[in-house]
Amino acid sequence: MKSKLRLGVNIDHVATIRNARGGIYPDPVRAAKLAAAAGADGITAHLREDRRHICDDDIQRINDEVEQPLNFEMAATPEMLAIALRHTPHAACIVPEKREEQTTEGGLDAVGGHNHLKPMIRQMLDAGIRVSLFIEPDPSQLDAAVSLGAPVVELHTGRYADLAGEAREAEFARIEAAAAHADKIGLECHAGHGLTFDNVTPIAGITSIVELNIGHFLVGEAIFSGLDSAIRRMRSLMDRARAEAEGARSA
Repeated sequence: MKSKLRLGVNIDHVATIRNARGGIYPDPVRAAKLAAAAGADGITAHLREDRRHICDDDIQRINDEVEQPLNFEMAATPEMLAIALRHTPHAACIVPEKREEQTTEGGLDAVGGHNHLKPMIRQMLDAGIRVSLFIEPDPSQLDAAVSLGAPVVELHTGRYADLAGEAREAEFARIEAAAAHADKIGLECHAGHGLTFDNVTPIAGITSIVELNIGHFLVGEAIFSGLDSAIRRMRSLMDRARAEAEGARSA
């Protein structure tokens, strides 16, 4: 069996609940520590331009207090580049960001944004930050990631999560093909957005994908079952799907 499929837990929406009322509770850093204890391999946090959930102090505290590596999600702006270079997280995932959106609506245009992204990626790589691009499962975007020098891509699974029936099957096939292409051209492949207990198994069974990043669903599920229970169940579903996929390949 290959190395374990990693789980990155996004703790943004613990901060969303905190910020709805102000103050310090619930503490997203406490959530990050609980996530680590429950089986998360890394912690993801998106510092948005408008600071609607994660704030600058959260990033500092995660870096200082949490043992698991931080995946810093960021827009491709000079402000966020400066913050990434100041904190030097384990990884930085560049995502598209629009001020009016409720959540990330799609993948980054690595093709059209080449000239803007190239120097930014180089600076972060030179600082020892592992750069990832959050992109659509499209071969042209994957090829662009290689030309930009990004070692990692994260495939947007939001469309897969929103669809049903044959449309979902078609989107899954697109993700599966993109993951295989990423592996072929030397990219480490992650995936995330909209994944739940009900839809994670097929994605976790794609053996070219080495990490899933999941947040909103786990924080929502924690209201009913607790964060520890939600993460452990997700971890179990991922592990079972990967073991079955690896077993089928070796049979």
